[in-house]
Amino acid sequence: MGATYANGAVTTPPGWREAYGQWREGGWNAIAAGEDYGGLDLPALLNAGCTEIWNACNMAFAICPLLGHGAIEAMEAHAIEALKETYLRRIVSGEWTATMNLTEPGAGSDLGLLRTRAERAEDGSYRLFGQKIFITYGEHDLAPNIVHLVLARLPDAPAGTRGISLFLAPKFLPDEAGAFTRRNDLRCGGIEHKLGIHGSPTCTMIYGDEEGAVAYLIGEENTGLACMFTMMNNARLSVGLQGVALAERATQMALHYARERKQGHAPGAKETSAIIEQPDVARMLLTMASSTAAARAMCYETAASIDRARRESDPARAAAAHARAGLLTPVAKAFSTDIANETTSLAIQVFGGMGYIEEAGVAQLMRDARICAIYEGTNGIQAIDLVTRKIRDSDGAALAAEIEDMRAIARDADFSQEALREAVEALAQASEFLTKTDAVGALAGATPYLRLFALARGATLLMKGARAAARENNPSAARYAALARFFIDNIAIAAPGLAKTVIDGAASVNESHAALGE
Repeated sequence: MGATYANGAVTTPPGWREAYGQWREGGWNAIAAGEDYGGLDLPALLNAGCTEIWNACNMAFAICPLLGHGAIEAMEAHAIEALKETYLRRIVSGEWTATMNLTEPGAGSDLGLLRTRAERAEDGSYRLFGQKIFITYGEHDLAPNIVHLVLARLPDAPAGTRGISLFLAPKFLPDEAGAFTRRNDLRCGGIEHKLGIHGSPTCTMIYGDEEGAVAYLIGEENTGLACMFTMMNNARLSVGLQGVALAERATQMALHYARERKQGHAPGAKETSAIIEQPDVARMLLTMASSTAAARAMCYETAASIDRARRESDPARAAAAHARAGLLTPVAKAFSTDIANETTSLAIQVFGGMGYIEEAGVAQLMRDARICAIYEGTNGIQAIDLVTRKIRDSDGAALAAEIEDMRAIARDADFSQEALREAVEALAQASEFLTKTDAVGALAGATPYLRLFALARGATLLMKGARAAARENNPSAARYAALARFFIDNIAIAAPGLAKTVIDGAASVNESHAALGE
């Protein structure tokens, strides 16, 4: 049973209010938030591991606090003290939840087109008028108040993205006694009927039916895009971790089924065999497991870079870590969510006909995963960001350092050294091409380049992890080595072909529009 809507109110599935209460009481919402407002100030890397666990259990539930984490980061960085004391502290504790209100019917990823209007009020606050769509948990019954972070445009704002401001608009405002009982002029106009994550209400939000929704400015006027990206980058890593979580759950379910399901005879077997003994089924399972491990390594490496950027005492090292986190974020988001789509599909294939039946459970994972490659910036947008901005930042210093780190890992590899070296050099070759080609060529090769980057980086991180496990006599060292070997020899081996696509494929993309018809 999913979330339901009636008369402006949203009811979450049975048991969710109780689950949220237990989750809040456990203090999980406060892991990475600053101590000044009730947070634990623990590493983003630790929070990344927790985010994966929550989403593997139930993505539709976990996405609610995920949005709160982005709001916390944006408010910590940009909100005035009064807003932090009143709203941030309650979001950190989980007493209230938060949303991101970006998308409009005529303005999806192109935020410069948004039309939601903000007007200045005499008391220093603002009034909002407009409509937002696809607002996750814009209305629900898990918490007594919802804090909406809304992008809107002032009447005298510059055109395009330079004229966007970020506002905070709570569902309930304080009354004369200071209790939050006074309903703001905003409402949920309905929820979407979606392919997946049915328990998560995706709302259409209406602002300003009457005198306008009372709102407060976050940051400065016309700087909303910069404020928004503070929470957007957090959300992009979290979405990547959603992809890892769904891929991991799909892999575990497929492994369990393949060990139990008997059908046919494996090579050399005299009796009916478990399908895991069939080489093609083993290939699918290894593809799932190794790709999931590579995606996880990418996301955790990104989280670790965020931690270093925040906690390094040396300014130069902190700046380098910040640049590295920026470089890795689009790759982590896009690769991990692509892997979620691929892995959940493979899980259905391993289950065979039973996978297509709802009772088996893997079809739900495939439906849930499909949105991850779309929201918080489609994976195509992540690829464009990578080739037009991130690999060029600081004259390519972050990219050069990343490739050199990969080369060092390849030189010290315990196995599959030549295949690993070829993957890294393919990335270096494609990177050099992209830094010299024109915008048309770069855009045409953006998506294959992102996959190439992910294969080379994922393979080297798996090798790094396998070597560390062997040095430390980790009980799982043999498994880590096997996954790394499979990924390098069977998946990362595609890197040279992807480099060729990046370098030579632009012409066929840009000159073959006739093939698409009129």
